[in-house]
Amino acid sequence: MFKIKRILTVIFLVFLLKFSFGQTPIPKQIEKNDSLTQIQKRQKINKSKLKSTQVDDQIPLIEKYKIIKEFRDETFVDTTITITKDYEFNYLQRDNFGLMPFANIGQTYNSLTFDFSNHQANPRFGARARHFNYYEKEDIGYYEVPTPWTRLTYKTAFEQGQMLDAFFTVNLSKQFNFSIAYKGLRSLGNYQNALTSSGNFRFTSNYKTKNNRYKVKAHIVTQDLLNQENGGLLDEEIVNFESGNEDFIDRSVFDMNFQDAENILVGKRYFLEHSYDIVTKNDSLDRNRLTAINKIALEDKFYQFYQDSPSSDFFGDFFTNDVNEKVTLENFNAYVGVEYFNNIIGQLQFGLSYTDINYGYDTLVFLDDEIIPNRIKTSFLSISANYEKKIKNILLKGDAGLNLSDEFAGSFIDGQLSYQLNKDIYLSGGINISSRLPNYNLLLYQSDYTNYNWNNFNTYENINTQQLSFQINSEKYVNASLDISNIDNFTFFNLESNTDGLRVIKPNQYDSSIQYLRLKVQKELRLGNFALDNTIMYQNATSDSDVLNVPTIITRNTLYFSKQIFKKAMTLQTGVTLNYFTEYNMNGYDPLLAEFYTQTETEVGGFPRLDFFINAKVRQTRIFLKAEHFNSSFTGYNYFSAPNHPYRDFTVRFGLVWDFFL
Repeated sequence: MFKIKRILTVIFLVFLLKFSFGQTPIPKQIEKNDSLTQIQKRQKINKSKLKSTQVDDQIPLIEKYKIIKEFRDETFVDTTITITKDYEFNYLQRDNFGLMPFANIGQTYNSLTFDFSNHQANPRFGARARHFNYYEKEDIGYYEVPTPWTRLTYKTAFEQGQMLDAFFTVNLSKQFNFSIAYKGLRSLGNYQNALTSSGNFRFTSNYKTKNNRYKVKAHIVTQDLLNQENGGLLDEEIVNFESGNEDFIDRSVFDMNFQDAENILVGKRYFLEHSYDIVTKNDSLDRNRLTAINKIALEDKFYQFYQDSPSSDFFGDFFTNDVNEKVTLENFNAYVGVEYFNNIIGQLQFGLSYTDINYGYDTLVFLDDEIIPNRIKTSFLSISANYEKKIKNILLKGDAGLNLSDEFAGSFIDGQLSYQLNKDIYLSGGINISSRLPNYNLLLYQSDYTNYNWNNFNTYENINTQQLSFQINSEKYVNASLDISNIDNFTFFNLESNTDGLRVIKPNQYDSSIQYLRLKVQKELRLGNFALDNTIMYQNATSDSDVLNVPTIITRNTLYFSKQIFKKAMTLQTGVTLNYFTEYNMNGYDPLLAEFYTQTETEVGGFPRLDFFINAKVRQTRIFLKAEHFNSSFTGYNYFSAPNHPYRDFTVRFGLVWDFFL
């Protein structure tokens, strides 16, 4: 009920501001249904041609609605409808190629592919299965808009519930902007004890002085992601599920491993970044800038698992009949640095960071042969540097960081070289080398279940990775990426035994090297109003044992028709999407840890997923209608998102994205 009130509050604020400011014409190039390529080309047109009439002068260009991310990546609002928009219209609101969703929206995703490039020197908080919809610092955008902009995103869920993301931003002056947004979800699901409920509140603000010498960005984010957990189907129920018997089409009749557990991830973050140009000099021959930068970030998170009564058949022996375990992380970081820019040398930044970490529990655990401590608590300094220089069509970027700590040793180096060969072909390559401790829950974990207690903080080595990557982007020819990774001391959760229905999940560190190769190719073929969009990925992981399991082939192919109708008042898009991955030992899911674990007993995959969709755009509103997995009843009931966790049955879902400009 509290989340619903927050959503209604944001929507009420949006409409209040809408009618307070009054309505102005839609920004130019939105009503024309232009593609991004067309819009970007028009950026180069002489301004005098764009301002041909007095009416045109009063209508802002869509390019002026800017979105700025943490690393100064700047884009603008995109209201077009393309096949990419169909891929991104999901719970995560981004392309989920390589992710296998669970039966209910908001549960979790099984990763079919992995990226081992790393841009941080510290371990991460655990419960990674809850983090797919968790907004990290780099996910937050800051805005600059000539008129107020609102976006409402709505999509139906499974059984009772829906998803709604309400967003509003406005510049109160040319120097000051703020935005407010809330994304809420509640979905009952088709299986017993599978309800999901999440909320993501975001507030951002940015300011700059009229002379642009002082700039400040800040955000506040609070998030809670709750899942009821049932442990998946009982082993004996899998036969009934795969049979397709009409008596089991109602998924609520299945017996699950348990029906009384929940886990939740809660986080709040306060972030501030401000900078001041100490020296500014700009003339035709010499440009110099010296800037002082300060960043402060404070993030508190906790993960909690609770269960009405212990499930010894699933998790093993327990200490208490009241299962309620909670782990917290307090992470404070302060950064000071200087940045120097010169038109010949490029842009160079050096910084010093102070980090204070407090992770753990409120109690000690006494086992027969050891005592599990309750805290990992430390503070340390870090140094960092980054460099960027553009020479004609060549762009060079570098980023590095080093922890000045023996206890929390870590480092990373990332270098990227890009080359614009011509108007169509863009080439890039990079190297990434990193070393950091495993995630906190692999180092230290306490539980009311005996098997889920360990302390590896002083025994596990740093995970060391080296990666080479290459990319080519060409609309005319092909978009392709290749990365080759070497991983030492790979650390993971592993299914050590599975006897009499009892699973024993333990952390494990692999003492040999893993070589991992990925090749991804994307190409769209067009013939008139028809198009075939193809994305395929090949993967190969080699090691002495099966510790990193991935499908050899992942593919997504979409055949669709797109045309402007009703005198170009509407853009219609309809087609069919095929998703497929080859059979392999897919990772299992552990609801107590909210983590995926490696297993070699059950192979999953080899089943097609067909989705039929009809999308349309009318002015600034995009409408999405999709029949998901419509082939489920005639291609076999052997579809799973993880061992014992079935994928979704055929369902029809509706949604829309509504942009309006005030």
